[in-house]
Order: sequence, then C-alpha cells, then structure tokens
Amino acid sequence: MAPTTMNDPFLTDARQRMVDSQLRPNKVSDPRILDAMRHLPRERFLPVRLRALAYADQTVPLCGGRVLLQPMVLARLIQVAAPLAGETALVVGAGTGYSAALLAVCGCTVTALEESAPLLDLAKQALAVVPSAVTLVSGPLPSGWTAGAPYDLILIDGAVPAVPTVISSQLKRETGRLLAIINEGDRTGHAILAEPTPVGVSVRALFDCIGPVLPGFAPAPAFEF
Repeated sequence: MAPTTMNDPFLTDARQRMVDSQLRPNKVSDPRILDAMRHLPRERFLPVRLRALAYADQTVPLCGGRVLLQPMVLARLIQVAAPLAGETALVVGAGTGYSAALLAVCGCTVTALEESAPLLDLAKQALAVVPSAVTLVSGPLPSGWTAGAPYDLILIDGAVPAVPTVISSQLKRETGRLLAIINEGDRTGHAILAEPTPVGVSVRALFDCIGPVLPGFAPAPAFEF
C-alpha cells in the first residue's frame, strides 16, 4: 500500500515529474518502485531548508559530507535488488531513512543502520509520519548489523572503495544480494551487484555513477617515505 503523500501541490507535482522525467526515461520500469517513488514524500527526509531540492535530478548534500542519493541512481539500485515482499533488508548508511522507507514500501522488513546522530534524528522524524516496516539502529557503518543477519538484501546507501567483506558476509548464502556504489577515484565510479557464491562473492558492474565515500570506509593513507 502506497504511503500517504503530503498536501503541498508544488511538491506533489514535482514528485510526479521526477518519476516521469528522471526515472522512466532512465530504465526504471518496476511498477512497485515507480509507484513508491511517486507517493513517498521525499521532502520529509530532508531538513526544511533543503526541501525545495527534494525532486531535483542531483544528489542533495546533508551534513558531514553525506548526501541523499540522486533519485535515478537510487531507483536503479533498488530495481536491480528486486526486493520481494517478506524479505529482510539492511541499509548501511541509511542517512535520513528514505531508501529504507522505499524498501519497506516494496514489502521488505528493513533494518536501517546509521551512525550520525543528526541524520538519525531526521530519520526518526521522517519515518514517524510515513508508516513503514523500518527499524532504525545506531552503530559504526563498516560493521554492518549482525543482530539481524543473514539478510536477503543489503543496500549500501553511498559509496565504498570496494565490497566490504564484513558486510557481504551478512548476506544469505542462497538468495543474498548487495548493492553499492564503488568509487574508483574523485570522478569515476559505478554501481555494483554483489552475490555470494560457493567460491566467494561475485561482483557485477551495473552503470556509471559516483557518490561520497561513507564514514569509516575510506582506505587508510599509504605510508610514503
């Protein structure tokens, strides 16, 4: 069931235009995702001062170098994830909770992991007015959340330099899949799908995109003589 939208005609119209002009022309075709993004009030997941940017075709800066991912990038990641009703999902770097809410609208039971206190506060406020099956938890992002493992689906809501072994180990062996953005430098990167196999984790590149590396995932600086 789609969530109730907010009663702002300007933002309601912008939400519809986001779906029709940003998502549908860019290979987002899953009707559940289109419907979820057509109804879920993305502006609720931003500070009041940034709500005018909720439906812009861009990432939206939050605090501490964090962002709300570009709508098209997030929609394509979730579409590849192919969430099924009744599945368990973990969102790492959940930020203000928008991606977790989308997965919940698609029928998943979601654990949303975040370590930033200001972002957790925003997520609590946003999710309180958007009914969804999301449990917010606080902890270091690189550790994932073993208490709820194994998961059918893990979404890393941001960029990492490589697929984190600690987090991918929390996937179900048979059906698990992990979606993330892999940054290869300041200006290059791509979305990936990682799936466990008997001989390790299989990683497939999906499409080009880039985002800021999440806290705790940046590689340590190399020692130089």
